[in-house]
Amino acid sequence: MKHYSPTDYVNWLEEYKVRQKAGLEARKIVASFSKRFFSEHVPCNGFSDIENLEGPEIFFEDELVCILNMEGRKALTWKYYAKKILYYLRQQKILNNLKAFLQQPDDYESYLEGAVYIDQYCNPLSDISLKDIQAQIDSIVELVCKTLRGINSRHPSLAFKAGESSMIMEIELQSQVLDAMNYVLYDQLKFKGNRMDYYNALNLYMHQVLIRRTGIPISMSLLYLTIARQLGVPLEPVNFPSHFLLRWCQGAEGASLDIFDYIYIDAFGKGKQLTVKECEYLIGQHVTAALYGVVNVKKVLQRMVGNLLSLGKREGIDQSYQLLRDSLDLYLAMYPDQVQLLLLQARLYFHLGIWPEKSFCLVLKVLDILQHIQTLDPGQHGAVGYLVQHTLEHIERKKEEVGVEVKLRSHEKHRDVCYSIGLIMKHKRYGYNCVIYGWDPTCMMGHEWIRNMNVHSLPHGHHQPFYNVLVEDGSCRYAAQENLEYNVEPQEISHPDVGRYFSEFTGTHYIPNAELEIRYPEDLESVYETVQNIYSAKKEDVE
Repeated sequence: MKHYSPTDYVNWLEEYKVRQKAGLEARKIVASFSKRFFSEHVPCNGFSDIENLEGPEIFFEDELVCILNMEGRKALTWKYYAKKILYYLRQQKILNNLKAFLQQPDDYESYLEGAVYIDQYCNPLSDISLKDIQAQIDSIVELVCKTLRGINSRHPSLAFKAGESSMIMEIELQSQVLDAMNYVLYDQLKFKGNRMDYYNALNLYMHQVLIRRTGIPISMSLLYLTIARQLGVPLEPVNFPSHFLLRWCQGAEGASLDIFDYIYIDAFGKGKQLTVKECEYLIGQHVTAALYGVVNVKKVLQRMVGNLLSLGKREGIDQSYQLLRDSLDLYLAMYPDQVQLLLLQARLYFHLGIWPEKSFCLVLKVLDILQHIQTLDPGQHGAVGYLVQHTLEHIERKKEEVGVEVKLRSHEKHRDVCYSIGLIMKHKRYGYNCVIYGWDPTCMMGHEWIRNMNVHSLPHGHHQPFYNVLVEDGSCRYAAQENLEYNVEPQEISHPDVGRYFSEFTGTHYIPNAELEIRYPEDLESVYETVQNIYSAKKEDVE
């Protein structure tokens, strides 16, 4: 009903045929992804098949959602790639909307709308809309009005209609609104600054701020600002260093004002009202008058994305660096000529191995970024040269790549390998649960890794089988055989890459998908035998 007007005539038979065709095409493409991209991240141009499909995009999205909603433990590989495609499609749409939004004139001050675009881009699979977030804020405004009515039953804000942009000029009336807001937000609804988990990206997503009722200075300020403006109080955003603030003018309209004619509001600190001196005390340093000035929407969004970028650089467990990639995309959409961020994006492509499907496309993507950097800042010649060299080396390696390496358990050199892909294991020392998705007869890491991980201290050192495992905390690790044991109470491993390697979870183990089975053709039979032996032994123990 979101996409059809009840007043329009629709030929439902023809509409169904288009939907059915789109669904079949979407499934065909999803099915092809595992074979094409099993050995690497989906490359930059890997989604071109979807982009070139004819027909309404909503039908392709609908089919992808249908795949994601299939029975829980099956079709894991299909779900894995359907999720990636849906993620990409929605992000492209959101990014286009954000770029159009950024073209608005400087006096267009919909701070909330811009913040929602950032939220949507970083959470494209979540059902987030400006309409829903605005409705939640409107419900808060209603509570504030109820409280305000008790303070001043004739307050002009009570007569405002939804969508009006009227402002109240009397300071006393504005103060009554802020008092009512502080009571509702901080005493009644229990909103608060998140001091305990400050460096969490959820603090910057407006839908999460409303759900969890907590955030950091900039997100709490945007909520506070939006509510205040709806009730006629003309607060303004201040890009204060280390602690985003709002300012509230106390001077006469039209008068020449300086920084001392404002009260500064700390929405993170329960709406506390601060003087200039108290603002400096808040961050422990003196700042120039320019930093007390108001900033436009683009600068506010830059600060939000900058915070996300900093958090993305801190990521330890998420080896896909999704937050870093998303925040880089957003920042470069606003400021496409930021040399250091372009360099970081190029390095990220190298680190993750996100290469276009064919070598000539690689030149179009990575080398284009590097050429653009060189044009913007010739002083970056050394860094650009280094990356260009590695790009060309990657192309040469791709040319020399041989076919898929097949590992047979029956081979003599693999006789010491005890565990098979798909088994749910437990680490003896660290206690984490994991699933095996690859193995080597001996440690294949370099000398530096072996030294750093203190592998020589193990009884069998590096001369024992090592296993690639997906860990329940979202990380990927390389574990020695002597450190692993069967998990006699196996559970699903909630790792984002499970579907890349496995098609189904049976309740006791994972079944490898077609691409993984090609590489370990004898493991599946071994898994069945191992699981049967484990549970036979367990049954005897119980008896």
